[in-house]
Amino acid sequence: MPTPVRTTDPEGVDYGWVLQTTFVLTIVVGAPVVALLSLLVELPTWTQRANFAIRVGAVVWLCLGVAVYLYARSHSET
Repeated sequence: MPTPVRTTDPEGVDYGWVLQTTFVLTIVVGAPVVALLSLLVELPTWTQRANFAIRVGAVVWLCLGVAVYLYARSHSET
């Protein structure tokens, strides 16, 4: 059996977990948020609908990304 090349013991924030969690939460939380907010705005064309979804989705993604990172950072220091 071959020996492992390297092993690591990372400390600090697990950025892979942060990215995966942000991705999943953005879909789970972002889709309903975009759908609900789109009911309040007149969006007659597909271009306007797409631009609206991108703008709202970007804000949701940014807020969730920062929140997940701060959560991971606070729990990695314990």
